[in-house]
Amino acid sequence: MKQLTIITMCTGLIMAASGTALADGAETYNKACNVCHASGAAGAPKLDDKAAWKPRIAQGKEALYTAVLKGKGAMPPKGGQAQLSDDAIKAAVDYMVSQAK
Repeated sequence: MKQLTIITMCTGLIMAASGTALADGAETYNKACNVCHASGAAGAPKLDDKAAWKPRIAQGKEALYTAVLKGKGAMPPKGGQAQLSDDAIKAAVDYMVSQAK
């Protein structure tokens, strides 16, 4: 019974952490990423453009993380937001991917 309780508690913590990360990702997106991704500026895929995101998502999250962290095309490293942590950037990527699926 103790094992089941521990597993249940851990599952709850993981689910809560996932929800928090997604919420933090949305916050980062709204503060930094939406400048280009809301309008499609400089070829940035719009947040709700599933067709534009599909081939990017197909490359996997690690490829998306690398593109954002190092920069790609017109997008500078970290989308020009060097003060953001890598984890904040990854949370924003996760948020954008969740919105595009």
